[in-house]
Amino acid sequence: MEALHKKIREEGIVLSDQVLKVDAFLNHQIDPVLMQQIGDEFATLFAHSGITKIVTIEASGIAPAVMTGLKLGIPVIFARKHQSLTLTENLFSANVFSFTKQTESTIAISTRHLTSSDRVLIIDDFLANGKASQALISIIKQAGATVAGLGIVIEKSFQGGRAELDAQGYRVESLARVKSLTGGVVTFV
Repeated sequence: MEALHKKIREEGIVLSDQVLKVDAFLNHQIDPVLMQQIGDEFATLFAHSGITKIVTIEASGIAPAVMTGLKLGIPVIFARKHQSLTLTENLFSANVFSFTKQTESTIAISTRHLTSSDRVLIIDDFLANGKASQALISIIKQAGATVAGLGIVIEKSFQGGRAELDAQGYRVESLARVKSLTGGVVTFV
């Protein structure tokens, strides 16, 4: 997706050979026009997959997930990282380790929102080591639902997340596949 590649080149900041900062347009400040283009692209890629729900993790996956859901006309569910007074029981949950925050969180989705008849598209901002994707897959399986595919905005192809998902037979569609961040330069696959 050329618009995304351009945005990464112009506004992404390489913090190390493992970390790409994209808070100017994806996960702190959001570029709504780009998010709409991303949603349109995911909707096109998964248009014939029988998707009934989209699942993401708060907070960075919400914008591209909502735009995809809007285009497909289906609900978006985000796994919450923090419990609240309204999300306390009847939950599907899993633990996920955040590479960038170096912390583990328990994510949860209410059992009211996901059923065994659902075909779910996972949308996330990044795919690195695959821990977030695996946690969402676990929750979807707990519901007895089917994972129809994963839509990733930015994939760090030099980390092992995609290989693990491919080995498990999941369809992964990444809009920008980063080959390397070496020397402070973003190289795409």
